[in-house]
Amino acid sequence: MAKWKELTSLEEWQQIYNESTAKPAVVLKHSTTCPVSASALEEFDEYLAATPNEGVDYYMVKVIETRPVSNQIAEDLGIKHASPQILYFKNKESVWNTSHWSVTAKHIAAVLD
Repeated sequence: MAKWKELTSLEEWQQIYNESTAKPAVVLKHSTTCPVSASALEEFDEYLAATPNEGVDYYMVKVIETRPVSNQIAEDLGIKHASPQILYFKNKESVWNTSHWSVTAKHIAAVLD
């Protein structure tokens, strides 16, 4: 079972962003105060508990608690912020993203597997 790692600093984000040239990554932007975001996090965990793509690294950022990181992700990937939002990127470029009720285990699997 794969597990996500929480991003808490701009330095961590910069490292992941730069390493996406070697290994793609997925980041879930999560609001700890939003029921829709709680559902998205459950879907993300459901995907990871099954048979996730092992060629991808998985992360989660709390948009309220670590707003500077969330904002930098939006800026670096050129994707307007939403929450919840899932972003798949490689080579420092967005490949796919979606938000709100579209963040489902089935949707993630359809894109990553």
